[in-house]
Amino acid sequence: MSKKQQPDTLFTGDNLYIMHGMDSESVDLIYLDPPFNSKRLYKAPVGSKAAGTSFKDMWSWDDVDSGYLDKMIDDYPYLVQYIQAVQAIHGKPMAAYLTYMTQRIIEMHRILKPAGSFYLHCDPTASHYLKILLDHVFGSKQYRNELIWSYSGGGVPRKDFARKHDVILRYSKSDRYLFNKQRPYSSTASGRPSDSTFFNLHRGKPMTAVWDDLSPVNTQSKERTGYPTQKPLALLRRIIQASSDEGDLVLDPFCGCATTCVAAQQLNRKWIGIDIAEQAANLVVERLSEDSKLFSDFIHRTDVPQRTDKPTTPRTKEVKARLYKDQNGRCNACSVEMEIWHLEIDHIIPQAKGGGDYYDNYQLLCGNCNRIKGKQPMEYLLAKIKKRNEMMKFKVSFTS
Repeated sequence: MSKKQQPDTLFTGDNLYIMHGMDSESVDLIYLDPPFNSKRLYKAPVGSKAAGTSFKDMWSWDDVDSGYLDKMIDDYPYLVQYIQAVQAIHGKPMAAYLTYMTQRIIEMHRILKPAGSFYLHCDPTASHYLKILLDHVFGSKQYRNELIWSYSGGGVPRKDFARKHDVILRYSKSDRYLFNKQRPYSSTASGRPSDSTFFNLHRGKPMTAVWDDLSPVNTQSKERTGYPTQKPLALLRRIIQASSDEGDLVLDPFCGCATTCVAAQQLNRKWIGIDIAEQAANLVVERLSEDSKLFSDFIHRTDVPQRTDKPTTPRTKEVKARLYKDQNGRCNACSVEMEIWHLEIDHIIPQAKGGGDYYDNYQLLCGNCNRIKGKQPMEYLLAKIKKRNEMMKFKVSFTS
């Protein structure tokens, strides 16, 4: 890890941009509990630690960053076709949700170490669709488990079986993945509590993929913050112990109320948490600070890190000439052909969104297009050009 990607760090911002600025193969374990496309609005109750925190689990194409779509279309064309097929069945909201998740899963795969593991926590609403995405990005041979977290509590529907389980899809980056077999203590003979959050590598029956011994965070629990969809520490401790060692780096790109960060710190792992909500960040800071006074050295950042594993490319005449040749002497936005001295080097993905000074993030724009774009992402410029062309067509048809 570079100094700019120092462990034990909480980022507030869009996880897509933050992960884009992280070095490749720098993380040992990724756990995420993202929105499930449940079509609900979640809010923390008034008076709880998380009061004021909320997030929507309803999706549209406004949630998709079109600046990152080109890489997805170029590198995963069959995945794009799959999402289009899902849209025909389920409509645009599901397609937008899957596109949003795909953009982020691609980045997670890149930053995961070869021996690293990936756990995606979801419910039956979209788990089957997400699995196909993961099979394509990670490779179907790297699928390891569909973990079932079964629990009790809450109401029971009149005409259905009670929906009392979540799905956790587990993948590895390669066949060299780390795995510490977990065996719950079955008695207190060793002097430890008979609690499934305590494990031993040599005693007890090996754990199966069905976890029915962990309760959700109830209203009386000491660890309860009131944060919507909060998961129990015992669940995260189990995952972290199984797929990382002490000193390893754990990432939660949807960290919410920081359960993953707390569990990682308790188990002597390094951690990075990301959440887009400022209210959630305040809750994270409070919770990390309160937990056994272990968190005096963690960092809270609101900027986007810059990669150090990829050499930067100065904007030289040679680079400009290479871009000019690659773009066939045309502006990369309006496609007008012009001499090289009329074109300017610009970032495709702005630095504020994780774009760096790399050749594959450079483009040549004419002066007019570059002034219109400014520091905005490329989709802003393309939308402006599209609107301008539509107005010109209207003007021509009106005056002819």
